[in-house]
Amino acid sequence: MKVIFLQDVKGQGKKGQVKEVSEGYAANFLLPRGLVRPATDGNVKTLENQTAAEQRRKDNEKKEAQELGKKLDELTLTLKAKAGEGGRLFGAITSKQIAETLAATHSIVIDKRKIELSDPIRHLGLIEVNVKLHTEVKAALKVQVTEE
Repeated sequence: MKVIFLQDVKGQGKKGQVKEVSEGYAANFLLPRGLVRPATDGNVKTLENQTAAEQRRKDNEKKEAQELGKKLDELTLTLKAKAGEGGRLFGAITSKQIAETLAATHSIVIDKRKIELSDPIRHLGLIEVNVKLHTEVKAALKVQVTEE
């Protein structure tokens, strides 16, 4: 019996896959649990439409991420902090502060976890920070830390 998998089934198939399984396995296990749907012409067509819509959505997300990346590459974010001798900060600037300042000054909302900062910024100057916008899109945001 030909079926369309609605969920991943270990050892059988992945979601969205069309595969031939035994009649008894499909009728007694897969269909009652809602794991598969019979692969009729209408169901296959619906699957193709869903796959195409999902691909369009992913392409749009990537395009939006690339546009935001271009905007961030051109941007220089200025943060003020108290500093001591030699340009060392009292405290540190974290990815949370960078995200909040970006949202407040430029109305660009980015999750702090997407800002790749290995260690908090602890000195004055211009620092380039990577921002992961999409699995395939990264941007370099310039952060200028000045003395308060």
